Amino acid sequence: MSFASKPSEESRLRTARRLFGALLTPTTQWARIIWTAGVGIVLVLVVGLIIRTSRFDFAVVQFFNGYHHGVVGSLTNAVYAIFEPALAIVGTAVLTGIVLALTRNLRVASTFAVTIAATWLSLAAVKLIVHRPRPDSSLLPFPFAPAQVDASYPSGHAAFVTAVVVPIVLGLAARRSRWVAGIIGGLLIVGVATALVVDGVHYPSDVIASIVWGIVVAPLARTIWVSVALRAIDAASSRRSRDAR
Repeated sequence: MSFASKPSEESRLRTARRLFGALLTPTTQWARIIWTAGVGIVLVLVVGLIIRTSRFDFAVVQFFNGYHHGVVGSLTNAVYAIFEPALAIVGTAVLTGIVLALTRNLRVASTFAVTIAATWLSLAAVKLIVHRPRPDSSLLPFPFAPAQVDASYPSGHAAFVTAVVVPIVLGLAARRSRWVAGIIGGLLIVGVATALVVDGVHYPSDVIASIVWGIVVAPLARTIWVSVALRAIDAASSRRSRDAR
């Protein structure tokens, strides 16, 4: 019995490492990750404050919104609905459950979930600070209904999709797998970003800012969780074990 279980355990560990185990790899590039995230965060915030009252890219919204009818309109409406906050939370829980089922590793699953949540939710602070109005729906060929009245910059929808793609790419150990996931994920991000502009609910600058935010903040969130939070949890667990003896 023990001989049968050992290969199974080794196989499970290999599967975990191959799929998302790289999420737990401690980084040796703290400085680069912190500086990249810092520059990206400041850039997104400063650009937002500069363009908060600008409509310089509204003509792009009008052009793309001209296609918001028929099949295209139904598809882009569905994209917006699918990535609404409530469904995004449910989707994160489902994806985390899938990662846990595949790896049977709570540390991997928690890292995946925390990276998404921290990257996505932290963007709310930028929305509150910048508070850029949405594109004027009265000037669009096909106004989105119901009208969106919350802040436009940056896009929470685009940020969420990016926040999901980045930890998936970071979690794959094989370089080829990362490239494939990166290409597919990149196409998904661009597709969602385009759909938001077609809907007329975001400026192109909104979605670009969100993508930048996700790319630079997600690696920082993952690193802090793995190198600080999980280590602190392990240290506390070790102390409790020693005290119990």
